Amino acid sequence: MNKDAKIEILQKMIQIPSVNDNEAAVADYIASLFAPYPNVEIERLTYAPHRDNLVITIGSDQGPRIGLAGHMDVVAAGPEEDWLYPPFSGTVADNKLYGRGASDMKSGLAAIVSAMLDLLEAGTQLKGQIRLLATVGEETGEYGAAQLTQAGYADHLAALVIAEPSTDMSELVYTSRGVIDYQVTSIGKGAHSARPWQGINAIDNLLDFYHLAKERLSQFDHADPVLGSVTHEITKITGGEQVNSIPARASYLGNIRTLPEYPNKFFYAELEQILNELNAKDGYSLSLSYSFPEEPIVGQPDSELVQQAAAIYQNVFGKPVKITGSLGANDGAEFLQAKGDFNSIVCGPGSYTSHQPDEYVELSIYLKAIEFYKALALKFVG
Repeated sequence: MNKDAKIEILQKMIQIPSVNDNEAAVADYIASLFAPYPNVEIERLTYAPHRDNLVITIGSDQGPRIGLAGHMDVVAAGPEEDWLYPPFSGTVADNKLYGRGASDMKSGLAAIVSAMLDLLEAGTQLKGQIRLLATVGEETGEYGAAQLTQAGYADHLAALVIAEPSTDMSELVYTSRGVIDYQVTSIGKGAHSARPWQGINAIDNLLDFYHLAKERLSQFDHADPVLGSVTHEITKITGGEQVNSIPARASYLGNIRTLPEYPNKFFYAELEQILNELNAKDGYSLSLSYSFPEEPIVGQPDSELVQQAAAIYQNVFGKPVKITGSLGANDGAEFLQAKGDFNSIVCGPGSYTSHQPDEYVELSIYLKAIEFYKALALKFVG
């Protein structure tokens, strides 16, 4: 494919508003690009109406298989008047392509698609398989990747490359922190605030949990040289009915970022212990739930995948890549739970503008990303 065709693929993806939904339309478009070619396996796995994961496999099943992954959902664009160009226009200006998802992460997804189409168009003979894993719901919990993993689509990969943005593709990420989103709910008993002894203050009980959680989780204080420290933040709190009523219900949302040294089970154990201690007392009725937790990715900076990717990056970009870790989670946390023993990396086009108005990708980096993914895939299955 020529340069214009590759840019057009990204533009058309941006023009599909897949805001936390509607990924099936993106899957339809990608599938249509591969439909003309023989011996291409196109599979869909539906998560919910209008939300289809897409798996496209090319090559020979007689050799190893490399996975190239990206998600099809984007976050909300916010008010259009905050944007220089309409967020779903895919406008090209000053060697940049603007639009919601241009950075996170339709540019990475489009680069994978373009790399695979280049190989098909050239008739490249593969000694193994390249598998595109295009997921739903990454922005709200990685549940598309979890569904594909449970269905076996990531089993026994030789390597996994995730095309999430990595600071204008200047970084190669081999490890990342995990995440636990949790909610604590406190049920009390309503009463007039003039007679508080007739009620049970749900906010007081919730705050007891909050203070114990902040204290107990602070024991996990060793810092990782790459990923830094564990963080624990309370991000939303609700409760009460009005100023002169004892609150009968209250809840808060907490966010924990975990490390390979302190996997998620450590934090589950502490939170459950606090819950049991308080509920054993009179007047406490607390419950605890989790939302799509992700384990930290351990990774090794000297793995074959990292070293091969770094060498290819040097050839494509003409400079060394920074080998590092990520403070955020990604689909790899789910895919790495598949059968087999393989590593993952994150390396993709996209600027610091992810989730912001005027999100953009540098087109020169996007086009080089295509060459990077193509060369890396061929290193494993060419």
